[in-house]
Amino acid sequence: MIRLLIADDHPVVRAGLRAVLESEQDFAIVAEAATAERAVELAAEPGVDVVLMDLQFGPGSTMNGAQATAAITARAGAPRVLVVTTYDSDADTLPALEAGATGYLLKDAPPEELAQAVRAAAAGRSALAPSVADRLLERMRTPAAALSARETEVLGLVADGLTNQRISQHLHLSQATVKSHLVHIYAKLGVDSRTAAVREARGRGLIR
Repeated sequence: MIRLLIADDHPVVRAGLRAVLESEQDFAIVAEAATAERAVELAAEPGVDVVLMDLQFGPGSTMNGAQATAAITARAGAPRVLVVTTYDSDADTLPALEAGATGYLLKDAPPEELAQAVRAAAAGRSALAPSVADRLLERMRTPAAALSARETEVLGLVADGLTNQRISQHLHLSQATVKSHLVHIYAKLGVDSRTAAVREARGRGLIR
């Protein structure tokens, strides 16, 4: 029996996942969490094999799903974490996978794909949404042209309308470092402005 913890701030989503997963004879829903912090607490208790983790939580959470994933997987003997979310940009997938997520699935995945991903995660195998897997392969094929996690983070803040000064404060970097990241981003994307960089990155699925 694979014991599951569902972590999502939307009751309807939790109910939907529960309905789908409880139809599988080898799954048991042992806990639910509406905040990232509660997910970390419950995952530390015995009896959880896989955590189904959303990435974005509401105002009740100070952590996001990637941060919760890192906190969970840092412990010895921790359960596996399978991210189940609506977001599939590099800005979302890279932090989650770097945090230790075993798999990454989208909420519109068919029920049988979700069940297969849970079983794979429980066995310690990777389970990735096709769009995520495709972009990770592309990053491997052309590493020189791929944005780093930090560059993706910087560009995401540019897309949010932050100035270089505010980005430097937010990320605790010097403004010179922020400018250096932007120069590298422009070169990799083949653009020469912030607006063009955001447009190109969104077109490639690198940021939301």
